[in-house]
Amino acid sequence: MTSSAAVDVATPLREGRRHDTASAVFLGVLWLCLALASLFLLFIMIEVVRRGLARFDLQLLTAAPSRVRPENGGVRPAILGTLLVVGTTALLALPIGVAAAVYLEEYGDRTRWWNRMFELNIQNLAAVPSVIFGILVLAFVVRTPLNIGAVALSGAIALALLILPVVIIATREALRAIPGEIRDGSLALGATRWQTVWRQLLPAAVPGIATGSILALSRAIGEAAPLILVGATTFVTFSPDGLFSRYTVMPVQIYTLVPQPDQASKDLAYGAILLLILILVAMNAVAIYLRNRFQRRW
Repeated sequence: MTSSAAVDVATPLREGRRHDTASAVFLGVLWLCLALASLFLLFIMIEVVRRGLARFDLQLLTAAPSRVRPENGGVRPAILGTLLVVGTTALLALPIGVAAAVYLEEYGDRTRWWNRMFELNIQNLAAVPSVIFGILVLAFVVRTPLNIGAVALSGAIALALLILPVVIIATREALRAIPGEIRDGSLALGATRWQTVWRQLLPAAVPGIATGSILALSRAIGEAAPLILVGATTFVTFSPDGLFSRYTVMPVQIYTLVPQPDQASKDLAYGAILLLILILVAMNAVAIYLRNRFQRRW
């Protein structure tokens, strides 16, 4: 009897040790992968900073690219084009994305087949490669039936379609994170559903919405493939003068400069890469600031 009891006690102990060993090995592999990825990223960042600082000057921001004297060139048209396209993308995607998320989360009946279809398609679109959106806009916006041409508005529409699922998903998650007592309390005091959404839920969801939206725009600002398809010009020496003008953006400009044989163009590309990284870091810093500020308020 005593021997049988000892065996029963020892078996779970051995299984627990094996489980702990497997967990430790798996955790070690994860840390090793993280360390390798971090080292690779650190090497890239050091190389970009080392080579980009030589061209990180006022001329980079104010001059246009030059094929004759590339050492005196800059990326001013690409910077202005990026601001124009990304700004228009935000105006197109953010209101539509937030409104769609509010409808699906607060008004939509999940038992209806069309609402389930919307949710399924949104989840699938978030994983679609960006070049597919470029092909879609090329077929229906740049060419017939809309036929507006390869202009800045076409690029903004492509990027808006790209980030729209991300904005919707981030907004829905932010709304789901709000305690149900806020909804119930507002409705119990006589507020309508729209008053509850507008005055209670959306202000409380601002941290999540702002963070998701800025991260989505950060993805858009670094995209080149869909914009090349919809007509972003690879070499532009003039600044865009509106949504219906020719344009280029910083990722496309960098894509054009890197393969050039002369060293001056490569140095200019590294300077533009460093500038783009700083813009992305600033956008992420703004997202963190907004999240922390509104979280303290609410």
